[in-house]
Amino acid sequence: MNTKIIHLSPEKTGIAMEDLLEIHGNDFDEAAAVLRGGGLVAFPTETVYGIGANALDGEAIGKVYAAKGRPSDNPLIVHIGRKEQLTLYATGISEKAMRLVDRFWPGPLTLVFKKRESIPAATSGGLDTVAVRMPSHPIALELIQKAGVPVAAPSANVSGRPSPTLGEHVIEDLSGRVDVIIDGGSARIGLESTVVDMTGEIPVVLRPGGVTVSMLEHVVGPVEVDPTVFENGEHLLPRAPGMKYKHYAPKGQMEIVLGDPDRVAAYIKEQLERRRMEGKRAGVIASAETANLYGDAVVLAVGSGARPEEVAANLFKVLRDMDGLQIEHIYSEGFSSEDLGLATMNRLMKAAGNRVVHV
Repeated sequence: MNTKIIHLSPEKTGIAMEDLLEIHGNDFDEAAAVLRGGGLVAFPTETVYGIGANALDGEAIGKVYAAKGRPSDNPLIVHIGRKEQLTLYATGISEKAMRLVDRFWPGPLTLVFKKRESIPAATSGGLDTVAVRMPSHPIALELIQKAGVPVAAPSANVSGRPSPTLGEHVIEDLSGRVDVIIDGGSARIGLESTVVDMTGEIPVVLRPGGVTVSMLEHVVGPVEVDPTVFENGEHLLPRAPGMKYKHYAPKGQMEIVLGDPDRVAAYIKEQLERRRMEGKRAGVIASAETANLYGDAVVLAVGSGARPEEVAANLFKVLRDMDGLQIEHIYSEGFSSEDLGLATMNRLMKAAGNRVVHV
């Protein structure tokens, strides 16, 4: 398959986003036609890049699973271009759900409802529910609105690999597998959307993300967090993307080290020396404040521990950079699990296959 790549990054072109949207109007028309015709388009959102297909076309959805190498029991998120389209694809929309829609859409929040018959089983992973969100990225909204169809869009990576936050990540994984890739520069948030199950009386967070538990509770009151956020969910039928046990994984074996910072650093340095003696390439994921504790080791600083949004935005890029450096063993410091940190630690735990050492 020949993949058309459209460059719409303000960072690379020096052109404002609104001007890029106007200049490339014909490219959007073409990409929208690809979606309507059953093809695949990879595009940026404010969270990560997505690989999009017509959510109402089961055959097109099959192409998404094939392109990603993704298990077909893993549900996809349906992206819409206007709030009022929610009722076309979901039922049982409560007053609490509408309060969340009014507060956080467009934005990094996905809500799970009972689905309408128009949503094929391929899109919902065989479930009777559907996950829906309205992204805020201008490229995503322009594409979805021009396509005139809801767009099912999981992250635009080969299944299991770290999610893509740059156009280069998508090109690396999916060039030749999709019809069009729209390079829109770096994703602002860097972690996938928060997913909340709205089918019960109390909302349940199935996947943490940029909309935090405290933000949700401020709008709708008590919110629960599904235990699979930090536990092994491999044996369960996933109710939302990212609930499988091993996910977002780099190629190297990864271990998270938790405890007193000095003891964490001492343990990691011992492991680095052990790997050096074995002739293995090892590296460290650390905060900006502690990166200098590891001498001449390969250390990638994910950001300041005092700036959780910085850590979240850089996490997947750092995991991919470890792959680029051919690191075989990765040791990561832990980070705060408060608010946005819950999403960061959830992704770290999944990436490490839940391998954690307490020191």
